[in-house]
Formats: sequence, structure tokens, C-alpha cells
Amino acid sequence: MNNFDSRSHSKWECKYHIVFIPKCRRKVLYGQLRAHLGEVFHKLARHKESRIEEGHLMADHVHMLMAIPPKYAVSEVVGYIKGKSAIHLARVYGERQRNYRGQHFWARG
Repeated sequence: MNNFDSRSHSKWECKYHIVFIPKCRRKVLYGQLRAHLGEVFHKLARHKESRIEEGHLMADHVHMLMAIPPKYAVSEVVGYIKGKSAIHLARVYGERQRNYRGQHFWARG
């Protein structure tokens, strides 16, 4: 039981395999953006007291194995990461490339 995380009255091990795609499954996750997105995802996960155990960014989708505490819904954490990362990408890369238009970078779901 020493591999479990703990709260004040509980021990937990909640890990989820999460996959999501850019809008219209565009192949835009490569190069400098790929490395930058990894850092952004880790930072945003820490804001929700979660951590990314393992992750892979492919050209047209993202795989993450996340440990999310039971006090947060999985959809809440994933929605937060997708929303904040889309806003961040629009601010950083929006003027350089037309693919980052608006704040709708990720597909729904």
C-alpha cells in the first residue's frame, strides 16, 4: 500500500488513460509546439493537484496516463487542461499560424 497517494482520511490510486484530438483531427502537434505543449500540460495538471504519469503527443492526437485525486471529476480536470491549453496556444502561436485561430483548438468531448 505504499504506492498509493493519500489525503487526510483516505489512500487512493486513480489513474486514467486519456486521449483527445485537435479540432477536425488536424496534424498540427509537431516540432516546437509538441515540446511546449508537454510543459503546458504538466503545469496545468499540477494546478488541479494531478500529475501526468506518462504522455505521448502524436501528430493528430494526445495520449496521457494521469493520476487524478478523487476530489476532482475526470471531466473537470481534462476540460481544464484542454481549455487552458487552447487559450495559451492561441495567445502564443495565434498570430504566426492560421491553424490556431480562436480558442477552439481541441475537439469536443
